Amino acid sequence: MKKILPIIAFFLFVVTPQIFAQTKVSGIVVDKSKQPIPFANVVFKNSSIGTVTNEDGRFYMESPNTYTTLVISSIGFSEKEITLTKSVNYNFTIELSEQQSLKEVVVYTGKTSKKNNPALDILRKIWEKKRKNGLYQFDQYQMEKYEKVEFDINSIDSAYKKQKIFKGMEFIFDHVDTSKVTGKTYLPIFVNEALVDVYGDNKIPKVKEITKANKTSGFEGNQQILSFIKDLYSDYNIYNNYIALFDKTFTSPLSTTGIDVYNYVLRDSAYIDKKWCYNIVFYPRRKNELTFKGDFWVNDTTFAIKKINMAVTKSANINWVKDIYVEQEFDVLSDSIFLLTKDYLMSDFAVNKKEKSKGVYGKRTTYYQNHKFNIEKPAKFYKEEVNFIDNEVYKKSDEYWEQNRFEKLTKDEEGVYKMLDTLQTVKAFKRLTDVVTILASGYINYEGFDFGPIFSTFGYNEVEGIRVQLGGRTYFGPNDPWRVQAFTAYGFDDNKFKYGFAGKWMIEKKNRIIISGGNRRDIEQLGASLTTTNDILARNFGSTAFFTTGSNGKLTDIGLTNAYIAMEPIKNLTFQTGVTYKTLESASPVFSLDYYTTMPTAENPAGVVKSKTVQSEFNIQATYTPNRRTIAYGVERSIANSPYTTFFVNYSQGYKGIIDSDFNYKKLEIYYKQPIIIGPLGRSNLILELGKTFGTVPLGLLSIVPGNQTFFTIDNTFSNLDYYEFITDTYATFQWNHDFNGRLFARIPFMRKLNWREFVGIKAAYGTVSDANRAINASGLVYVAPENPYWEYNAGIGNIFKVFRLDFSWRGNYLETVNTNRFTVKGSFGFYF
Repeated sequence: MKKILPIIAFFLFVVTPQIFAQTKVSGIVVDKSKQPIPFANVVFKNSSIGTVTNEDGRFYMESPNTYTTLVISSIGFSEKEITLTKSVNYNFTIELSEQQSLKEVVVYTGKTSKKNNPALDILRKIWEKKRKNGLYQFDQYQMEKYEKVEFDINSIDSAYKKQKIFKGMEFIFDHVDTSKVTGKTYLPIFVNEALVDVYGDNKIPKVKEITKANKTSGFEGNQQILSFIKDLYSDYNIYNNYIALFDKTFTSPLSTTGIDVYNYVLRDSAYIDKKWCYNIVFYPRRKNELTFKGDFWVNDTTFAIKKINMAVTKSANINWVKDIYVEQEFDVLSDSIFLLTKDYLMSDFAVNKKEKSKGVYGKRTTYYQNHKFNIEKPAKFYKEEVNFIDNEVYKKSDEYWEQNRFEKLTKDEEGVYKMLDTLQTVKAFKRLTDVVTILASGYINYEGFDFGPIFSTFGYNEVEGIRVQLGGRTYFGPNDPWRVQAFTAYGFDDNKFKYGFAGKWMIEKKNRIIISGGNRRDIEQLGASLTTTNDILARNFGSTAFFTTGSNGKLTDIGLTNAYIAMEPIKNLTFQTGVTYKTLESASPVFSLDYYTTMPTAENPAGVVKSKTVQSEFNIQATYTPNRRTIAYGVERSIANSPYTTFFVNYSQGYKGIIDSDFNYKKLEIYYKQPIIIGPLGRSNLILELGKTFGTVPLGLLSIVPGNQTFFTIDNTFSNLDYYEFITDTYATFQWNHDFNGRLFARIPFMRKLNWREFVGIKAAYGTVSDANRAINASGLVYVAPENPYWEYNAGIGNIFKVFRLDFSWRGNYLETVNTNRFTVKGSFGFYF
């Protein structure tokens, strides 16, 4: 036994360090005046593992292997090596000296040259061959995908653990870990795994994903969270000129426009997996632009990317996200085909970008394997399911996951699953998630019933005065096949109760055949939008705005009853038809909807006037929203992405005499919205609305060019118009709005740090009203139609304190109108990345 002990001791001495071998290092790189050196290169010697310091000169790196030397270099400085005496080395301060002699090395200081730069020669080869690399070179492809998404609370310290919010949940801190990217401690709060079969056809082009298994721990309501994540972490291709992340468009380091926004340096060359590769470092030429810093390894013959690491610069104009880190690895197939096998994306969500600020990590790790090529499938295979959910994919056993995961869970990760499952039973955690749910949805849920929306509880207008509203809806889950909702409201000035109720039921799931109906009696601001919907409980903001410019007493007492049937035979193409019965009457003594039923004559100069409009109407409409993604599979769905194209057409026909209906007429409405992403220049929205009413109708049934008398920006309205300023029966409106995403302000030195964003836009309206419709008008309101097209233009500043936007709008013509709004200022609040 005594002879064996030394052998065992030696075995443990040799093997144990290999089992637990790991190197971690962090610090700051400075010059001789102790100023940080941004975008310096930091690598483990004799490896391809490296990073680039951030704008504050700081870095963090780790590896499961043991390294003893760190190499630091930067343009214009001499290279320096640091000996690592321990496996964990934090808070180094590394000083670099300015380079004294160039020798045979070409040094670029500040902005690198666009001429005689070998890195740019390689970059041009990448552009030339990018369509011949990866999946692009095949007509069809198949592969298996494993995806793991995790959300973590980060920057866990002793003070954080003692907060009252965690009382009763202290056990969760047994699972704190350290990020391999930032070196910060974190605690997992949500984990999702998915196994997916991916099919693609580059000739069509189409991609279809079939989920085989899905597993979640951390929160209930998995589908909403997963849909949110799907939009938040949308797929991207580093070979594309622009990469969309968090509703922003970043310039890819491989972009053909990259030379204008990035500096490139050829740093090294080496064999990686038996392939000779060049290493190129890139970093932004200017601050505040949506760019990355990092490096990539590229093969010397195919010029395909072997590995790329990149992080968003902290000065980038993006809110609520402190860090974004992307890592992709490509493996070689058949000696020359480089295919993506690993994609890692980490984001650090935080209120601000200070180094010590706490937040939440969002991490997505994706692996690909078992590629197959040129197996053609019929076009109908790629047709999207309209409304399909396979609940079996959420019920796979632990044994199934152990056998089919691309990588096994570590013991720490297995412990996280157990911790999250236990967390669901803790009352304190349930209370916390309930608060988050209420703020996000606007409803308070109690045993299958939602009280709300809470944000509509109070309102104000000149007729009702202070308005109090209570309501609710049935809600058992996001996939409810039916829903009933109702509200009641009371105005303290008119002393009247209002009410509304509606219900809908999905009678067939595959094609989303839904029947709906309801009744409502309320006070409404007509003319606040042109294109109408049939949502019986919808109420525009102009009806209850607490603060308005000028009088908003032109309100209508509306009674509305409808019944509809809708279906979606093709994904994102919906048809709906039904009937509506409505009554319209002025709700204010300062406003009239009167019309002549008998025209004035010499014998009867007053004519016969009626104040109430009664109308029965048949309606059919179609809505097409390509590329829209939705949440859940029930009778109601939420939108999971933006922007997307919208095309809407509505045809209505009024029938006189049916249930005492007053008028015969036909009405056609068309709405078209097209978002356009213009790379680094931002995003535009084009909106076109067309409409015509055939027949003679009173004021309540005409089309009003929508004004905006609130102090807030409202989509699809004209900021310098009052309600009922322009009245039409034939109209065309056009709107163009553009968000530069801070591109212009980033070029102005003293404005860069503000991270403001600039907006511009123009709106125009054309319309006419027939002599017959003018003739029956007895309201006393003079009909003015914009036969000489009305227009206004605006410029705005957004991202003020991250949540506020100001729009300044100027009226282009019709300036002679009494009390005209030549210039207005509107504001809006919103949380945007």
